[in-house]
Amino acid sequence: MVLSSFHTHTCFCDGEDSVETLCEKAAEKGFTALGFSSHAPLPSGLVSGWHMKAGDLGRYIDEVRAARKKWAGRLEVFLGLEVDYIRGVMGPADSIYKKLGFDYLIGSVHYVVPRRGAPFAVDGPASEFEEGIREGYGGNGEALMEAYWDAVRELCEAGGARIAGHLDLLKKNNQDERWFSLHNARYKEKLGQVLDVIAGSGMIVEVNTGGINRNKTKEVYPAPWILKDTRERGIPVLISSDAHRHIQLDGGYAEAGKILLEAGYTTIKRLSACGGRGPLWIDDPLE
Repeated sequence: MVLSSFHTHTCFCDGEDSVETLCEKAAEKGFTALGFSSHAPLPSGLVSGWHMKAGDLGRYIDEVRAARKKWAGRLEVFLGLEVDYIRGVMGPADSIYKKLGFDYLIGSVHYVVPRRGAPFAVDGPASEFEEGIREGYGGNGEALMEAYWDAVRELCEAGGARIAGHLDLLKKNNQDERWFSLHNARYKEKLGQVLDVIAGSGMIVEVNTGGINRNKTKEVYPAPWILKDTRERGIPVLISSDAHRHIQLDGGYAEAGKILLEAGYTTIKRLSACGGRGPLWIDDPLE
């Protein structure tokens, strides 16, 4: 398998390592390409401990572009950003991102916006997740599930992102299915609506190994059975580690490759400079 990852976090957000350290370690591991995707800054009024500060965005862009020049011929380096879709607040389709010249954007839904209560992250600490369901959805986990998939669908419909990030992230705090079923008809219906939009949009679904890398989930995002559905719809995929430390750069790749082969995939996507003609998305064989 040709090694590449386009979901990589640095010390500009909640990652631990610098751009340079990650390039060095990726090259040592035999990576062909590495894309950086720090969490986009949140608008004024929203606070988190894991998003990039607005004042650091310019320096982040400059450092990744400098690394691209430094590592040319040894490692293809790409400038990306992981942009949250928060209904009524922000999303990858916002005009600011087009102006800054990113090679690609990952569109992700971390936050849901309940009708009552404050937005909360579905992958946050379990206690905060439970509090958010109780305050925002009256303890109705099914309502949260529907709100999450509606937000993912809206993200994909709005455009702006080339990669759909960790598609079923909401399962992180519901692996025991305490709050909602991960396999009932309604879950599959809402998911199917999302996949239909993705299939018609040209987006790439990432097979994200970050949950198993950090011992947060027992399987990749999205679940193996979902990848069979994406394959049936002809949706392209790539493998990314969602690394927050350099030791995670290729974590879970063998497992992800096996899952994709079992789902019927034979290739994965990779961004390439194509000898200066790119960046272009190309296909790499899984085996």
